[in-house]
Amino acid sequence: MEYKRSDRVAELLQKEIAELVFRRVKDPRVANVTISGVNVSDDLKHARVFFCIMGGRANEDEKKNASAGLEKAKGFIRAELGRMLSLRYIPQLHFDYDISFEYGDKIDRLLKELHKDE
Repeated sequence: MEYKRSDRVAELLQKEIAELVFRRVKDPRVANVTISGVNVSDDLKHARVFFCIMGGRANEDEKKNASAGLEKAKGFIRAELGRMLSLRYIPQLHFDYDISFEYGDKIDRLLKELHKDE
């Protein structure tokens, strides 16, 4: 099966954004942020970047602070992506908290409770 170009660009963006957030963004609000996935629109104009916070379950304040830090660094990240990548357009970045890890944790806890009762 062939990959769509948007899928290949998404993989590339995830790798590069993760590296930028980890090494180059100096905002302390994004110190524990991990980029967990990127979805790119078919026209490559918009990218939805999913992030999570390392170190267990994050409270709402941590999520808001991390989101605000990423929004503030969005221009820097796009500029650096423009320098590093040979794409005609660098997509507009939209940051969303990735709830899949919390959902998986909840399922694990429920399964452990079921096994504990047996």
